Amino acid sequence: MDAVSGLVALREVVDGPLHEIARRLSRLLAERWPHTALVIFTRECTGRPRKVAGATEMINKVTIGELEELKAAVEPGRPVSTTASIAGAPRRVWVVRDPAGTLLVLVPRAARRRLPEPELLAAIFGLVATSISQQVAQASPDYLAESRAASSERERTIAEMAAAHEAALVAILTTLRSSALDDGRARLAAADSASAALLALRSARKSEQALSEEPAPEAFARLRADIRQMLRHHEAPIEFVAPAGGSLPGEIAHAARAMTRTAVLAFTAQPGLTRLRIAWSGDGAGLVVDVRDQGSGELDVDALRRGLQGRARTLGATVDIDAAPGWGSRVTISLPLAPPAESSGETRLTNLNRREREVLTLLAQGKRNKAIAAELGVTESTVKFHVTGVLQKLEVSSRGEAAALALSAGIGVPAHT
Repeated sequence: MDAVSGLVALREVVDGPLHEIARRLSRLLAERWPHTALVIFTRECTGRPRKVAGATEMINKVTIGELEELKAAVEPGRPVSTTASIAGAPRRVWVVRDPAGTLLVLVPRAARRRLPEPELLAAIFGLVATSISQQVAQASPDYLAESRAASSERERTIAEMAAAHEAALVAILTTLRSSALDDGRARLAAADSASAALLALRSARKSEQALSEEPAPEAFARLRADIRQMLRHHEAPIEFVAPAGGSLPGEIAHAARAMTRTAVLAFTAQPGLTRLRIAWSGDGAGLVVDVRDQGSGELDVDALRRGLQGRARTLGATVDIDAAPGWGSRVTISLPLAPPAESSGETRLTNLNRREREVLTLLAQGKRNKAIAAELGVTESTVKFHVTGVLQKLEVSSRGEAAALALSAGIGVPAHT
């Protein structure tokens, strides 16, 4: 593969739905780094922290605990070939840990000790890891919707499996502890094994649930540390009011921190800010973010609303912004903890790649192929190709139906105050 075709292939990896990025990366790496399984692990993606490709019987058994242990053993920026426990068995693996903390694990086809071209692999994965971080930070509606769906499904599956396994192990322990059984040594050994298995199961469940949920006080503490670092040179005093308790879905915790930071940056852009108050509160059904100030009341309401509306729309949140000149400003964001009801059309929208979403956005604005081509800097034939792909993925037969579906999901709708 020459340099140009390699760059084109790398662009295809980073340009597409985030939940399929492991498969695209696996295809790119297959020739130079032949492997039977690939795992990307990042805690930034609460919905799918493990992005996998390859042998199903192997990737389905890879645990968060194994990846965390491997991540802790690998120095950032230094690819290694080592033996580690992956999918419940010791295996030869090629590992890259990006400086930002994202992990790549390859299980080579042949148990070779040497990792081919480690610097090149690190460079490629560095770009992929950066793309993942940017997509998470931008929190596009399709990413958030897919992430919420994945988190809900994983939490449901974990709860069902854990309950079934726990019931079985408790039944075993109850039987083995019965004084009516003979052979005390056998019973003791079996009881110890079952106890260890039960402990491991509960530990794994806690590890998995830590990705799906985050204690509200801990989530707020992370926000407070971020804001103090961000505003360390700002003279205005800041008051923080932490939530009393409870847990937040991972996406809600991440979104609440991001939306709070966005609001705080807008507040600090005002002249004459004298005081800032940041509070989170919740009632078990939702989280309320309240940011207010004592300042000039010259908050850029339009810009702030545009900065918040993408996440708010996808998560079913409401945003209220008040700015009174000479008195001050206040932003209140209400985030429901339960996922909003998704229509089948919104689900289909998550199948579009980045370019197709751009085409759909312009299409929803009533633009024809020629205007879309001019705006995106591509040919009309390329636009026709993408429009065909959009219609197929959305399962509609006309541009009008696609536009209506996009507008109902807020795509192509101009910002309003």
